[in-house]
Amino acid sequence: MQYNPGWNSSSVNLLHVRAVGTADTLHYVWSSIGAPTVLLVATESESSSLRVDWKRLLSPTPAGAVWIDPPSSVVYSAAVVFNKVYEYRDSKVPEGLFYPTYDLSDFSWDSINHTLNHTALTAEFRGVPVTDPGGSFSNGSVAFRVTAYESGGRDGLLPSLLHTANSSKVEFVLAGVAPRGNGSRFALEVATVEELGVAQKLRSVRSIDDEYTPTVFEMLSLVAESRNDSSTLSFLQWKATAYGSRTPRREDSIRCRSESLRAANWTLPVSSVVRAYFGEAVGSSYTVSAVNISFGGEEGGVYQEKRYLSWSALLGFGQPPSDTFSPLVISITAAALGTPVLMLLGGACLVLFAQRKRYSEYEPIN
Repeated sequence: MQYNPGWNSSSVNLLHVRAVGTADTLHYVWSSIGAPTVLLVATESESSSLRVDWKRLLSPTPAGAVWIDPPSSVVYSAAVVFNKVYEYRDSKVPEGLFYPTYDLSDFSWDSINHTLNHTALTAEFRGVPVTDPGGSFSNGSVAFRVTAYESGGRDGLLPSLLHTANSSKVEFVLAGVAPRGNGSRFALEVATVEELGVAQKLRSVRSIDDEYTPTVFEMLSLVAESRNDSSTLSFLQWKATAYGSRTPRREDSIRCRSESLRAANWTLPVSSVVRAYFGEAVGSSYTVSAVNISFGGEEGGVYQEKRYLSWSALLGFGQPPSDTFSPLVISITAAALGTPVLMLLGGACLVLFAQRKRYSEYEPIN
């Protein structure tokens, strides 16, 4: 993990996470310059490195300020942008449903230097609006907590996402922000930038196994697929739940919904890092898609009470991790289905045996 490589100031945040394999390298470039963004770049070289022209990056025209050296080693690149936070009230009347939007590109972000943990491979981007006329953020903030992984495993805290060494986790946290109305709900806009030959798809998978995330039976994935061979290139994966506590429990669950994936080329995410890597013509040369992820149940009272909301997602390269049935669920299912089958087989055997014994005293008639 490298913080602001080649730059001595902590006035801006750029975190480079580099995972080196035997013949390839995965690059994650997290930044809060503009809207919070992560670049995902896969290369065919174990010695590929990130290059940053800081003077150009911090200028009004940042195109070409971020690149991977050597450029020929890059086999895939994409970006995920956390663009906006919406606040709205539960109302059947469409007029005046939404409050003014929180544009995350207009936030002031703390230096992550004091939260960067090279041992745990974690960092936290925390920000507040540059202008806050209503004072909603006087005791609150928005944060994005980043975690990298060296090996496969499962998170100890809910929602207990299964991860691999090819993935990283981001946790969106809304803490202490005063709602602007009774029963306010929040939504996060997530945008993706992909090459023209790549298509984004939103998938939903349901399972009866909720051992690791109690009462949550749905997993969603935003998957980038190649149009040529339908291979999966990258993903953003999350459980259909958020939580209203720093130490989440089942009762702290907040319902999470995802709207339909939509094309967003008409509104390019405001991010200097996206323009710095993909160029100023990114809106026409690349595909921009967006999805809104909303948080709140039928009554929406969890955040009103605790003023805390956290939502976790996994992102990475290749196929998203897939949960298999755990031994506990397999044994319970086997017992539930196997017991009636055994009883039927046993009953049939007893009936056949009884019939055979009843007529065994008679001689067959020729």
